[in-house]
Amino acid sequence: MARRVFMFLPLAFLLIFVDAALPQSRPVRARDLGIPFEGTPGRFNAITDVKGVTVGFATLISGSGKLVVGQGPVRTGVTAILPRGTKAKDPVMAGFFSQNGNGEMTGIHWVRESGFLEGPIMITNTHSVGVVRDAVIAWQLKHGGTLYPWSLPVVAETWDGFLNDANGFHVKPADAWHALDAAESGPVAEGNVGGGTGMRCFGFKGGTGTSSRVLPSDEGGYTVGVLVQCNTGSRQDLRIAGVPVGQEIKLADVQAEAKDPEQRDMGSIIIVIATDAPLIPTQMDRLARRATLALGRLGSYSGDGSGDLFVSFSAENSGAVMPAGDVAQIQMLPNDRMNPLFLATVNATEEAIVNAMVAAQTMTGIDGHTSVALPHDQVQEILKKYHRLADGVATQ
Repeated sequence: MARRVFMFLPLAFLLIFVDAALPQSRPVRARDLGIPFEGTPGRFNAITDVKGVTVGFATLISGSGKLVVGQGPVRTGVTAILPRGTKAKDPVMAGFFSQNGNGEMTGIHWVRESGFLEGPIMITNTHSVGVVRDAVIAWQLKHGGTLYPWSLPVVAETWDGFLNDANGFHVKPADAWHALDAAESGPVAEGNVGGGTGMRCFGFKGGTGTSSRVLPSDEGGYTVGVLVQCNTGSRQDLRIAGVPVGQEIKLADVQAEAKDPEQRDMGSIIIVIATDAPLIPTQMDRLARRATLALGRLGSYSGDGSGDLFVSFSAENSGAVMPAGDVAQIQMLPNDRMNPLFLATVNATEEAIVNAMVAAQTMTGIDGHTSVALPHDQVQEILKKYHRLADGVATQ
């Protein structure tokens, strides 16, 4: 889908809405650089490989220079993940895990109590959670409402105040509506897009990333898809393919990180996990917990200031909340057959985070603050040095 750009010249204001599909020229992803990952990805290597899942974005970028609260610069947005597309009245079985709770995810109490998620999952910046939540309720009312006469939307956040005028409250209800209305299946944009627009990850520019895994037929043939909004970690701790990439990279224009351990790993990460395996809510909790292992692979230790919140859902067992008869008939994968799904979750989450960093481009925001993109050429050289670069990949 084409990018739509709205420009208001009197305010030198640029507002970009980016939909779920990739731009016409396909951007580089982690595998293109020769970064090795385990497991087999789906067709799009995205959360949308799980049938029925759609993703949409609203991306807001405007202004430059000195911060003027309420005016900008603006580097933010909204991401929408719809588990069953617009079929909001068919809730999915869902789970949740908080690796470190210095963050917000509204509506999660009822998800944990009921075991079901109704409606979309939204991700934005920390100070825009309220407006996005209210906008989702209004959007749901326009589209037929919810099962209950009230709505408890799931809206999560990470902090983009290093680059964005976070206290300017630039995200509006129309932005949340656009992300919802633009949601579609297929390839998913990554990097500086949607809620991930102003985010940093492991000391470099971060943002939105996604990946998927498809199990072999003898393990059920199920798909696991992951989408992350990555704003976590410290550069010196970054490890890619087991290699201490963060310590090896040399860039004169990378801003120095705080030496105080309490000031490192202060960002957050939201991880959304989808699958078509028939799992019940307790099993979805188990799946969500595995995402933290991917963070550990990459070097994160979930610092005190980090809000690491993971939500998961299964697209199977449609109609379980409103069965035709008095009793719902559901399917459940035995617990002892979940190991391949656990591994797929770890592998897809790891790649989704790296994809976010590889896709993200250098961005300058408020007061000239700059978040530098992960240097692709150096990553390749470092992996080659450690004999971890995939065979047959040309270095840049």
